[in-house]
Amino acid sequence: MTDRKQLAFSVLDLAPVAEGSTPADALRNSLELAQHTEQLGYSRYWVAEHHNIISVASAATSIIIGYIAAGTKNIRVGSGGIMLPNHSPLIVSEQFGTLAALYPNRIDLGLGRAPGTDPVTAAELRYDRMRAAQDFPNEVRKIQQYFSVENKNSEVRSVLSEGADVPIYILGSSTDSAYLAAELGLPYAFASHFAPQMLIASLRIYRGNFKPSAQLDKPYVIVGSQVVAAETDDEAEYLASTMRRSFMGILTGRRELMQPPTHHLGYEKWGIIKERIDQMLACSLIGGNEKVERELKELVANTNADEIIVSSHIYDQQKRLDSYRIFSEVVKGFEY
Repeated sequence: MTDRKQLAFSVLDLAPVAEGSTPADALRNSLELAQHTEQLGYSRYWVAEHHNIISVASAATSIIIGYIAAGTKNIRVGSGGIMLPNHSPLIVSEQFGTLAALYPNRIDLGLGRAPGTDPVTAAELRYDRMRAAQDFPNEVRKIQQYFSVENKNSEVRSVLSEGADVPIYILGSSTDSAYLAAELGLPYAFASHFAPQMLIASLRIYRGNFKPSAQLDKPYVIVGSQVVAAETDDEAEYLASTMRRSFMGILTGRRELMQPPTHHLGYEKWGIIKERIDQMLACSLIGGNEKVERELKELVANTNADEIIVSSHIYDQQKRLDSYRIFSEVVKGFEY
């Protein structure tokens, strides 16, 4: 008889800026959400790095991580992720080494390769960004070196990082990231909350090629999901209209703040845009308690995930808090 395991569950936050509010409001809402989910038993609270998007306030990711960690007590706080080609590995190491000194045993460093923005903005973030993106594996290894105790003998040091307990995670949406996470023996978080197409193939590659490391002795998989949970299926679908409109903006290049939900979205008439959004949301969980539980079971059965990290793109802050509460009620006691 095999042991059953408990599914871990976590938060991915973009600090969304809603119509009628300010980025400062979005950051205060993020802190409230972090405090709320900490009480609900969520494992970690990750902040995503995005730039030049008016509806997202999480550009200065490491600063927000410090803000969230200062306002909470026990929940792990980290990046989901730092888009490493936008930054110098030394600077990232110094920032997260400092966070680890301030909030010991609570900081995670998730690293991704994508720009998190448009090409023009990406070019402004780091002059050698394209080279850094191509050299992503070595950039990750540089950070590992800065966090190693042995780095104290190096000519270039990140003193606060040396020996700090900051686990590194590889984020990705492709098979390339799966091979890298497996080669380095690191936990792997897949961006199936918006790009699930390569999810199953990537997890197979990661698990099949995994090499144990000092950080991790066996594969560890985090699967991303958009979750809109409400008291009823109909209410959840209504609230999810905000998310679908946001995805339409991504696909069409239309910039706007997060919009309130509507019963008149006209989603069924969007044609090819609807098809693409449906593909992007293939791992989403939208509904009341029973429907979310049913869809979660299917997602876990398909992926054998160790952890689910969820983003609830909901206009109303109280409804957003409620969504995370309902999802936590679904997950607690969920064993597989």
